[in-house]
Amino acid sequence: MMEPWPLELPADTVRRIAAELNCDPIDERVALRLDEEDKLSHFRDCFYIPKMRDLPSIDLSLVNEDDNAIYFLGNSLGLQPKLVRTYLEEELDKWAKMGAYGHDVGKRPWIIGDESIVSLMKDIVGAHEKEIALMNALTVNLHLLLLSFYKPTPKRHKILLEAKAFPSDHYAIESQIQLHGLDVEKSMRMIKPREGEETLRMEDILEVIKEEGDSIAVILFSGLHFYTGQLFNIPAITKAGHAKGCFVGFDLAHAVGNVELRLHDWGVDFACWCSYKYLNSGAGGLAGAFIHEKHVHTIKPALVGWFGHELSTRFNMDNKLQLIPGVNGFRISNPPILLVCSLHASLEIFQQATMAALRRKSILLTGYLEYMLKHYHNKDNPAKKRPIVNIITPSRAEERGCQLTLTFSIPKKSVFKELEKRGVICDKREPDGIRVAPVPLYNSFHDVYKFIRLLTSILDSTERN
Repeated sequence: MMEPWPLELPADTVRRIAAELNCDPIDERVALRLDEEDKLSHFRDCFYIPKMRDLPSIDLSLVNEDDNAIYFLGNSLGLQPKLVRTYLEEELDKWAKMGAYGHDVGKRPWIIGDESIVSLMKDIVGAHEKEIALMNALTVNLHLLLLSFYKPTPKRHKILLEAKAFPSDHYAIESQIQLHGLDVEKSMRMIKPREGEETLRMEDILEVIKEEGDSIAVILFSGLHFYTGQLFNIPAITKAGHAKGCFVGFDLAHAVGNVELRLHDWGVDFACWCSYKYLNSGAGGLAGAFIHEKHVHTIKPALVGWFGHELSTRFNMDNKLQLIPGVNGFRISNPPILLVCSLHASLEIFQQATMAALRRKSILLTGYLEYMLKHYHNKDNPAKKRPIVNIITPSRAEERGCQLTLTFSIPKKSVFKELEKRGVICDKREPDGIRVAPVPLYNSFHDVYKFIRLLTSILDSTERN
């Protein structure tokens, strides 16, 4: 689904480099060579990497306090770009020196702060500039979009979603259905993985759309599932939904900045995303929304605010609405300039790196992690007598981003606690997963190598005890 692809599979790359170095594929020299050949490695210097000594759960007897932590949690909160502080200080300085004049001057005039950086989102989501708005928080945007796209009728009243969607999506959909006075049990159509499986099969998703599409008003899927790390086939789901007359939208919280997106070309009707994960804008950062240009004259906001009014006449103050066509008419209030600053700093890095290059590195980086995990902890190698590590994320690159979700043959709580003590920053998710996400912008292949060494040591120690 995503392209361009590397010329060889990650496992083949690892083995090729090992052969060139005349060493074992699991040797540290392979990781170091991969980092030497990484043309994106310098972007790591654009971010602050947490130090061991600053982590609350660290055991300083087990680490060097001056070392960098191993940060594999960009799927939850991205690291801080170093330019954030500079950009924040620019706006604070402007505010201090000129007060309200800051609305109209500088590289980020406050009155158009969001518009001043929206062009930097185009290539990340694959859309035209006028199809994108930077505003609010993710779930607020989801509600605003559903208020316009979800117009249930007695025949077509369902919203289709994955059964284990992120709670905010689940609650938003549930409340939207209730807002229309409908029965959640009848109108909220959730699709589950097959018995004994962790991820959804595309053929099952498409079958439900084919069989029940006439009763489905809106299909709302994650672009990439927060728990399993499964990347859904966005163009295929969109095409199938449109064939049955459904609107198709996506929550791209875990996909944006992680995988290549072509929202306009794929014909997606609407989408929304947060920016504090792979887009590194900081906790509670400014979110985004997309509405395809084909809806510019037919889909209008159900709730209107002053910033949905055309800028050229906004200050006439005559209360005669001149609504901006498309997604920008959905803007309610003036942009929070301090949130614009942090997102601006990150988006400039993405513009330099490009999503195509980041995706290529991501495939190799996560593929290297998968290779190492299977070498040490594959259930098909019982002779190694180590606890088993299962990867529930799909193995095919086109079905995942950078995140791998791991489950263990021993309790995850003990594994996670020991990783924390050693400066590995990842997270655990119920029921039994640990999510590990090597991010191509600031993670290295040597990070992966060190993680595997620590994990193996922990599991070996657990086995002995």
